[in-house]
Amino acid sequence: MKKMKFLVSLTTKDNDYQQEQASAAERAARKFGVDLQIIYAENDSITQSQQLLKTIQSPEGPRPDAIIFEPVGGTALPQVARAAAIAGMGWVVLNRDADYLTELRKTYRVPLFSITSDHEEIGRIQGRQLEALLPKGGSGLYIQGPSESSAAKQRTAGMYETKPVNIQVKTMKGQWTEESAYKAVSSWLRLSTSHETRVDVIAAQDDSMAVGARKAFQDHTADEARTRWLTLPYIGCDGMPKTGQAWVRSGLLAATVIVPANTDQAVEMLVNAAQGTSQPKERSMTTPLSYPPVEALAAMQREKARAQGA
Repeated sequence: MKKMKFLVSLTTKDNDYQQEQASAAERAARKFGVDLQIIYAENDSITQSQQLLKTIQSPEGPRPDAIIFEPVGGTALPQVARAAAIAGMGWVVLNRDADYLTELRKTYRVPLFSITSDHEEIGRIQGRQLEALLPKGGSGLYIQGPSESSAAKQRTAGMYETKPVNIQVKTMKGQWTEESAYKAVSSWLRLSTSHETRVDVIAAQDDSMAVGARKAFQDHTADEARTRWLTLPYIGCDGMPKTGQAWVRSGLLAATVIVPANTDQAVEMLVNAAQGTSQPKERSMTTPLSYPPVEALAAMQREKARAQGA
């Protein structure tokens, strides 16, 4: 059996979850003896589409047996998916639902499937974390992913589903990167109304965005205001061992949501399909976890309140 070759298309290098996606794919490729190429779309959906079409249509050299990709924009590139299937390439969509897969699977015999995080449950966990941190209610600043991202929309919907009504949130947009959140918060701080807005917690849909927000408050406030902003609890999402989880243990973040990488699962499922051991089901889902557990977070907050005499 010839050595298989997979192409992995990720959104950006400037995100710890995407970095873990790359590392997980490389580990799986070594384990299963697969040639692997990883490319990045620089957070641009047009760039991503062009990169993938160039690979699919290239007459030079051996083309990949399958493409594993995490969409940048609001679409999971249905036309590119069809072109890959026609060319005999497998197609795996990460962290996004892709309804077109049902139709393609009826027509083409290559592996076509998706593996997604449960984004609504991620949001529900963040809603419960907000409740644990603000048991008496309050206000939060909530930094979402891009407007066109279905993951961002689903995480927001989940958060509103479990967030108590006595916790109000003001939202702003980022691009899943530290720099984007830094710019968004810095711009907000230039508004006179920002200094009159009560904020009790900073929540972001990504750990790097939570850290970017914290840096903006550090750089653009002073004296008592800076102390107040930097002593607020910050929560994020993705929970990678060397970043999000480490930042919780160090106190930089109060909590995060662990979102397992899934490129390794995609590689294994493609290998199994090629060996005829199993045809992947159309949609698989990974399970997120609160870090620390919500109950532990609530207990720590009660202890902190008692120590402050609240």
